[in-house]
Amino acid sequence: MNHDHEHYHRPENKQPWWKTSFGITCIFFFAVAAYFLIKEHAAHIGNNWVYLILLACPLMHMFHHGGHGDHKDKDKED
Repeated sequence: MNHDHEHYHRPENKQPWWKTSFGITCIFFFAVAAYFLIKEHAAHIGNNWVYLILLACPLMHMFHHGGHGDHKDKDKED
């Protein structure tokens, strides 16, 4: 019995999550929440924006370097 379901795994059949109705709804609610968060805390953000930028640097380094691998040069391996 052959249970080959390749057509379910093709990337052209899958929409990005943000183009689905659920994704659009989530983005809308996140935008509204971000607006009210910034509106209510503007005084705190305005006074501490330098620290927020400095905090963003290590966080971006931790989360964005996951795809680099082990930094070994594959061409020079013998």
